[in-house]
Amino acid sequence: MTENKKHYVYILECNDDTLYTGYTNDIDSRVTTHNKGAGAKYTRGRLPVTLRYVEVFESKGDALKREYAIKQLTKQQKLSLIGG
Repeated sequence: MTENKKHYVYILECNDDTLYTGYTNDIDSRVTTHNKGAGAKYTRGRLPVTLRYVEVFESKGDALKREYAIKQLTKQQKLSLIGG
């Protein structure tokens, strides 16, 4: 039996009001990891972080493509995405 693993693209708001976009297959664990200071180097000095946005994908490839696309957006476009 094949497990249907979900893939997540997320946006975190850091303590300094910057935004971080990432990919994971376990969103709860990943946010916890970031907040323990063991996540991405970018977020380590900007704790705590707050999860602001999540998209769910069936395919890792689709999730990674979306992560890249979101990373190309301006901060204002990301804020619109979060708010919309």
